[in-house]
Amino acid sequence: MNAFLQTVADNAAFLLTCLAIFAGLVVLAWIVERFLLPSRRHLSPAKTISFVAMFSALAGVIMLFEIPLFFAPSFYKMDLSEIPVLICTFYLGPVAGVVCELLKVAVKLLLKGTTTAFVGDFANFAVGCSMVLPASLLYHCKKSKSMALVGLAVGTVVMAVFGSAFNAFYLLPKFAQLYGMPLDAIIGMGTQVNPAITSVGTLVLFAVVPFNLLKGVVVSALTLVLYKRVERLFFRSAQPKAQAHSTL
Repeated sequence: MNAFLQTVADNAAFLLTCLAIFAGLVVLAWIVERFLLPSRRHLSPAKTISFVAMFSALAGVIMLFEIPLFFAPSFYKMDLSEIPVLICTFYLGPVAGVVCELLKVAVKLLLKGTTTAFVGDFANFAVGCSMVLPASLLYHCKKSKSMALVGLAVGTVVMAVFGSAFNAFYLLPKFAQLYGMPLDAIIGMGTQVNPAITSVGTLVLFAVVPFNLLKGVVVSALTLVLYKRVERLFFRSAQPKAQAHSTL
């Protein structure tokens, strides 16, 4: 009975942490939009909701297709779901990006469920936001292809730093706790892939850091290639003709 109550308490604490981080990111994104990005384009609520829903659904489906990486344990798999999220946030702003990140994870959970006790899904959301928010902030400060490139580069670096620290101090211990797998066993999975992985620190250094850097570079490159084409296809009819021009 005590073990059951402890499990319930652990899961409730994890859920509250997830909700608190989501609320904090929404508030942060709103403050950025309100005070730092006054010239951001504004669409009607109906069009905004439609675009966010469309790109969230697309991102959620893309999230189902995971790419295993030779240098990381099997529970680290790369997906490209940040591409629709970045396109959405480049067009609509940081708040839309955070909401899109959350909804894409919800879509993925509805379609596939979780294999990581929800820790991996939460990680995808939080670490994804750490790339999307700085990239969006810089791009909306000065909408140009060069600033988009700078924003994506900064977002990639922030994601690598934040993702590494978040994995080391919270996600890996929480995964071990909720999934019921000792942390040593998780490290052992890394050792099988790379003998240099012998601790949480080396697991982060040799698996998490290159994982986030690789994902950031690939997602950034594809976003730069695809944004203009997507804008022509979906966004032109949603804005006045005077504003219907690409900045990427």
